Amino acid sequence: MNLEHAKRKNEHLSLAEKFYDAAHQAHPFDQVRLIPNALPEMATTEFNPQVQINGLTLQWPFYFEAMTGGSEQAKTVNMALARVANKTGIAMATGSLSPMFKLPQFNDSFQVVRNANPTGTIIANLGANVTVKQARQAIDLLQADALEIHLNVAQEAAMAEGDRNFHWRANIQQLVEELPVPVIVKEVGFGMSRATIQQLMSLGVKTINLSGRGGTNFVQIENRRNHVADFSDLTNWGLTTPESLLEAAGLDQVTLLASGGVTGPLDVIKAGVLGAQAVGVAGYFLHRYYQDGEEGLLKAVQTWQTEVTRIMTMLGCRHFSDLSQVDFVLDEQLYNYVQQRHLNH
Repeated sequence: MNLEHAKRKNEHLSLAEKFYDAAHQAHPFDQVRLIPNALPEMATTEFNPQVQINGLTLQWPFYFEAMTGGSEQAKTVNMALARVANKTGIAMATGSLSPMFKLPQFNDSFQVVRNANPTGTIIANLGANVTVKQARQAIDLLQADALEIHLNVAQEAAMAEGDRNFHWRANIQQLVEELPVPVIVKEVGFGMSRATIQQLMSLGVKTINLSGRGGTNFVQIENRRNHVADFSDLTNWGLTTPESLLEAAGLDQVTLLASGGVTGPLDVIKAGVLGAQAVGVAGYFLHRYYQDGEEGLLKAVQTWQTEVTRIMTMLGCRHFSDLSQVDFVLDEQLYNYVQQRHLNH
């Protein structure tokens, strides 16, 4: 039994919390300002929070993004997250289910998610090198409504025991073609360029989570765990979430999700204005759980639901997809990025 895998999951949780403040020193969403609507002609009761994502229904436009699983500590966290998701109606993605193939004794650290939230929307999560058979096993374990396939090249490169083979494209295409649930391909916090998005689209991927820099930093986490080499020069690797969303401007044949550096309801709205059709949040809610417990996490989610509703009303948007009509301006640094990259938005 490879108990080092479970140890790594525990280290990821503790280091994500340890580095929370450092990882969130910069706030990329501050580079985006929304133009207000003083005459929205709308009441809060007219906002419909439900979103449709290629056959997947989310009751709210933000959800618990992948966090953990695969250890006893992770089981406790997942139980709390699932109970809050059940009470608030938000969707939940689990951490990578790869431990189920090495440490089946920890399968219950994932199964508690469905047990605590029997009718909610749950998204399983695996790496891009898994077989179709393994993916089906993970979906069955959770009775999952969708599967996230995560791309984590930078994390693996900084991880002492990480993979070094990143031939993933053919396998992703096979997973998309053969799995019985929607497949979401996501980064783990380093963003995606327009070229990467287009390559995924050519493989048949219909839903992409751009997950940019600005939140939990897995290079920083793996570098702290790595006692062989120092990868601290890669701490700022990748694109921010706003940069990644702007990279995707005008690509109409794909559904975009966003995560990475989302620390408040206004960030959810800004991501929607830049093209995201739903927004995942991991680090902030994990931090709230560690700081305030399950009740504090529940209160935080409920507060977000209230504020998202009110901001949408302030903007005169009855559906999250209506945010594409909202005007915005970029600060000088982000506007310069758009100009240099010749992005049209």
